[in-house]
Amino acid sequence: MNIDGQCHCGHLRYEAEINPADVTICHCADCQTLSGSAFSVNVPALDGSFKMLGGEPSFYVKTAESGNRRVQAFCPHCGTRIYSGPESGKPGYFGLRVGTITKRDALTPHEQIWRRTAQGWVDAISAIVPKFDTE
Repeated sequence: MNIDGQCHCGHLRYEAEINPADVTICHCADCQTLSGSAFSVNVPALDGSFKMLGGEPSFYVKTAESGNRRVQAFCPHCGTRIYSGPESGKPGYFGLRVGTITKRDALTPHEQIWRRTAQGWVDAISAIVPKFDTE
């Protein structure tokens, strides 16, 4: 599936090819901290398909629990996280942040990982938290 996306302010724009069956929810502590939420929703770009169409991201390198060093790319203006990937020249998972994808409503997660660090209320949220269509 061909997708495009951008950061919140529009400074960064990109396109890529993805497999919608690869959308994953990650509950690791890093994703919680980096997203400012209980989890992150990611999908890998198919090898070599990611292209920046506008802007230049800023980068932060985070060492994961596994010891792998991961580049975190984000907008230097609004702070939106766009992707994480291996350090330059190294093979590995190149994960796009689903919230930045224009067609995100067509992308349903197919698995959850790092459940051992998931927040205890995540599974029950629909039953315990009131819902409103607007503020």
